[in-house]
Amino acid sequence: MVVHLPVLSREVNGILRPARGGIYVDATVGLGGHASHILGEMGGRGLLIGIDRDEEALKVAQAALQAHGNVKLRHARFSELEAVLDGLGVEKIDGVLFDLGVSMLQLKKAERGFSFMSEELLDMRMDKTQRLSAREVVGRYPEKELERILREYGEERFARRIARAIAVARQKRPVRTCRELADIVKKVSHGGGRERIHPATRTFQALRIEVNDELGELRTGIGSSLNRLSPGGRLAVISYHSLEDRIVKHSLKDAERAGAAVILTKKPLRPGPEELRENPSARSAKLRGAEKA
Repeated sequence: MVVHLPVLSREVNGILRPARGGIYVDATVGLGGHASHILGEMGGRGLLIGIDRDEEALKVAQAALQAHGNVKLRHARFSELEAVLDGLGVEKIDGVLFDLGVSMLQLKKAERGFSFMSEELLDMRMDKTQRLSAREVVGRYPEKELERILREYGEERFARRIARAIAVARQKRPVRTCRELADIVKKVSHGGGRERIHPATRTFQALRIEVNDELGELRTGIGSSLNRLSPGGRLAVISYHSLEDRIVKHSLKDAERAGAAVILTKKPLRPGPEELRENPSARSAKLRGAEKA
């Protein structure tokens, strides 16, 4: 069983201020951790709409939240948020949460193909119903496109070298497994013991972002949320790397300049020492919030 500790849950509720009778969206319901905390503040009233692009996660959330009668779960991505609301007959919402990045369920289940420690086939699809997988990106994308993805999405300084090594390796035989790709990256990356992270970390991040169009989905999701929030409704976004945080920061600034929102977090909120002792994986989390004007 995968144990999930929701990151910055107290701070999230501090931004969202869940009220009895309100309508809230957990746009990354995952295993139901944040949703449980939000529902606890709602006192059994109102409605919580949980969406996730991972059907496996939704099954776990369904079991975790089944005691609550005021929950509706839907299989969808951020770009489909407004369609989900329309399908439920909901015009406006009082709050929305995005907890970005890969989930523990996806990382810990080797067969999902997200981890560079896995011997399984490369996959990285958050939604297993979609066609594009990391195996296809590695096997079919032109070398220059691979280089661009590694540089832009992974901020990988050895992007050109890694892309070349992948192109050479796949001419001999397909690069099929997570471990095969990780070994290719490790051989051509430098840094050794000076690196605090595995040499393949940025490559795997870049591929995951490409496969799932994470940055495009995030931009659309923030825009859709601001469009559907009631005046005074609130948005909370937890990001885990600089690319995500940059999009959140600039999207909220643009909304504030347009008079559509007021930023609630001039600087992002970060986990404190106590939370980091309980959940070291939360160390890179940044929470930003805004209120609909």
